[in-house]
Amino acid sequence: MHDHQQPANDLHDHAAWEERYSAAAALWSGRVNPTLAAQAADLPPGRALDVGCGEGGDTLWLASRGWQVTGLDWSQTALDRGAAQASAAGLGDRTTWVQGDVATWQPAAAAFDLVTAHFLHPEAAVRQVLVPRLAAAVATGGTLLWVGHGYDEERAAVWGADRFAAAADVLADLDLQEWDVVLAGTQPRPAGENGHHHADEVVRVRRRG
Repeated sequence: MHDHQQPANDLHDHAAWEERYSAAAALWSGRVNPTLAAQAADLPPGRALDVGCGEGGDTLWLASRGWQVTGLDWSQTALDRGAAQASAAGLGDRTTWVQGDVATWQPAAAAFDLVTAHFLHPEAAVRQVLVPRLAAAVATGGTLLWVGHGYDEERAAVWGADRFAAAADVLADLDLQEWDVVLAGTQPRPAGENGHHHADEVVRVRRRG
């Protein structure tokens, strides 16, 4: 999902998210996350999974570039909006919208050439199970892209510090004998994109053949 702003007790509260989406005509900008645009630009289109897709900005961007994309979110309101936009853009045949909780939903093994997750910020214990589960869904030669906000004292005071994972923390959740590390570290966010936060923690890895 794009740039969470909700209180900590709403991070994993399905009803609260559904209420947030229902209370606004659109919760997010609809633009692709800039890190996804930068990191996926050199990837040949294939099968993609957008984890925590929200209203589908990233899903639609990937589909417009020729990807076959599954968008996963637990808000049916958000998914319905994404599906409507996909249909209006002529991308309905390239997108599939799945309602599920990222903390428990099980993707098919080795089913995707790209698995991308932006700003999920689960608790550490959840992340340590989630990252390997998502990694298992990446096919040989495929890419896992995980992007989170850099540590922020103000948000940490509300959310809890363990919801902020450095790139090294995410790498520690993977068996690095199976992966080539393309990028892992703090990356500046492009100017004008959610400017109150200046950097993200980015991990991009490629499954070895």
